[in-house]
Amino acid sequence: MIKRIALMTALMAALVAPPVVAQPAKARATANVDLDARFKEAQTSPQLADDLYKVGRKVAAVCANCHGEGGTSTKPSIPNLAGQNPAYLLEQMRQFADGRRRNEFMEGMIRAMNSDEKIGMVLFYAAQQVAHQTPANPMLAAKGQEYFEKTCFRCHGTGGRGNEQIARIAGQQPDYLRLTLQRYRAGTGVRANSIMTPNTKLMSDADIEAVVAVVPVVDRRMLEALICPQTQGPLRYDAERQELISEMAHLAFPIRDGIPIMLISEARAV
Repeated sequence: MIKRIALMTALMAALVAPPVVAQPAKARATANVDLDARFKEAQTSPQLADDLYKVGRKVAAVCANCHGEGGTSTKPSIPNLAGQNPAYLLEQMRQFADGRRRNEFMEGMIRAMNSDEKIGMVLFYAAQQVAHQTPANPMLAAKGQEYFEKTCFRCHGTGGRGNEQIARIAGQQPDYLRLTLQRYRAGTGVRANSIMTPNTKLMSDADIEAVVAVVPVVDRRMLEALICPQTQGPLRYDAERQELISEMAHLAFPIRDGIPIMLISEARAV
């Protein structure tokens, strides 16, 4: 089954990107360059970052077969990549490539990519909007919020966005998150982490279910906890427009790159 999927993916990849022998010399030259150095170069060069983003968009067309359009998976067992921290995602690709993180299908896919394709892909996914969800079980989500605020926030942040070394988990797929936590708790070779393993050792199945219930919506909860700077009243989160709406002040505050801009001068009238 895996071989058949791999063959199908390889055929789709051939339709999306030209074969290596047909790629320009510049692209071939990046096949084995240092990922960190190339990533830092992209961070300091807007033109290079834009060029690599376009390369990443083509690569993502293949990844969409599992991870969904724009990195929002349609399968609860496959992780979302949208909005993921690019440095963290790049490190996960490195771990798949060298065998520290195990998945036969992913290992083969990533080893076939050159450095520019890898960096372009993480830049593309980092720029995609995260699809926020509503809690299926509000009572269980409330318990998960309590656990998250006691333990998880120390590394993943109050909004679950993580950082360069820590994964963004806000908006993540529930089944994938459940399996990941179970693997960390078990300490298997599939997923092992010096920070996550001890922090999940004492998690009960009920704790895991509670965290799984709240993580898909934790970022949204943090946004809706903010108040209007003019009226001190509540705000309504508009996911489609990426704004926080104050019905009392008739103002919409923008959210840019996941950060709410709570300045009246930046708000639009509604």
